[in-house]
Amino acid sequence: MTATRSERPGSAALIRPYRVSDHDAVYEICVRTADAGEDARGQYSTDDLMPDLFAGPYVELEPDLAFVLADSEDRAVGYVVGTADTERFVRDYHARWIPRLVDRYPRPPEPPRTPEEELLAGHYRPEGRLYPELVDHPAHLHIDLLPDHQGHGHGRRLIETWLAAAAAAGAGAVFLNVDPANVRARGFYDRMGFREIPVAGGWGIHLGRSTRV
Repeated sequence: MTATRSERPGSAALIRPYRVSDHDAVYEICVRTADAGEDARGQYSTDDLMPDLFAGPYVELEPDLAFVLADSEDRAVGYVVGTADTERFVRDYHARWIPRLVDRYPRPPEPPRTPEEELLAGHYRPEGRLYPELVDHPAHLHIDLLPDHQGHGHGRRLIETWLAAAAAAGAGAVFLNVDPANVRARGFYDRMGFREIPVAGGWGIHLGRSTRV
């Protein structure tokens, strides 16, 4: 897929496919937006925790559905990642991603006692992403932008780029999960045509829409 430059006057930001050289920038974006849209640096035993769980597996396992927003110096300042097939992603996560991190993150106790252990419990049970209420939404995505690049239409363009790629990969509908505390993100998703899907026992708010742009 070719890069697309922003149509905003004076903007040099462009959307292009993820490259391996974007890895560290994507990790930084993830942790700096991981606390309901705010900076999560210093909150866990390592600042790599959130990106290891919510960015790294996607750029590693689903690189064809990873896109970045790059600034005038070609540095990633935002990204969108995901999968067109959540069931397949869960299988790959078990087979390829958990073994990769097993020495970094020991399996937490049951029941988890801390927020970090709660996150790691989810890491070791990626099938927790599979809910019967979401069976008609096989794809899912994550999107993050640094604060200075929010509110300029870049998020919409990232989502539209990703939706087109997911549709081409065979997914007819997509879901995502949003923190109830992230009111700004919820408003953005509403404007993007996402609608709430009630999920029994699921954390956060699940939203879904067609991949048709």
